[in-house]
Amino acid sequence: MKYIDYKERKTQGTFNFPVAFYHQTPKSPRYEMQYHWHTYYEIIHIVSGSFHLNLDNEIRTYYPGDVIFVSDGMLHGGSPNDCVYECILFDLQMLWKENHVCAKELRNILDHKIRIYPYISAHCSRILPVVEQLSHTLSSKKAGYEFMVQGYLYQLIGIILEEHLYDEPSGATVLERFASMKKVLEYIGDNYTNNITLDTLSRIAGMNPKYFCRYFKSMTDRTPIDYLNYYRIECACEMLSTKDITIREAAISCGFNDENYFIRTFRKYKGITPKQFMMMKY
Repeated sequence: MKYIDYKERKTQGTFNFPVAFYHQTPKSPRYEMQYHWHTYYEIIHIVSGSFHLNLDNEIRTYYPGDVIFVSDGMLHGGSPNDCVYECILFDLQMLWKENHVCAKELRNILDHKIRIYPYISAHCSRILPVVEQLSHTLSSKKAGYEFMVQGYLYQLIGIILEEHLYDEPSGATVLERFASMKKVLEYIGDNYTNNITLDTLSRIAGMNPKYFCRYFKSMTDRTPIDYLNYYRIECACEMLSTKDITIREAAISCGFNDENYFIRTFRKYKGITPKQFMMMKY
């Protein structure tokens, strides 16, 4: 799963069918979920293991059978632990277009007049079976699956509305509340190959360095520099698993001038060396 861009620029699915499905295991190149946000809605289903997820600055560990609903604009990311999880990303506008019967309710969701509870499976036992059917349909892609997928999404939204699995927030939207954090993350995504200092990041956030470090750690559970190195290693993992490049080339491309330091840092975050990582089968 490409979580390299903090504001995800990747188009999910196709223009006419903007739905994407990802089945993630410990051997997947993009197993770790970096902090990011996107304009799509996302359903995360924990199949096995556990997932320590920070969603909209609320940290919780999720377990098999848990279903998390991520609204557009929510900053989220975390660390799976021997986990198999599935992600379904979709453009809610796909359901809203040409649907006059459900237009008002869907518009309220799109306009953030109602906010769907993130941990939706905790509130209703009917959620998980629908998500499992949705995942199976997207995975198998049998003839006519596009009709089935939209049907399951409508069913899911219908259950959410019927069971009142949402609140009606007031005040600033998620995008507004985390604007400064998102600026920092976007800067890292655009400049991680270069030298980045704490002073630069704190200035972008509009905070003094000391307060910025506390704020950043409360959001990501890492210091800014620790997260920068973590991010660089995740970028290196994607390069090493998708491109025909050497370890030295990956190191330089990800902002490391010293190959030995890159190898030590890689082992710190991944538990193995870059060479061992390249020998793994995906």
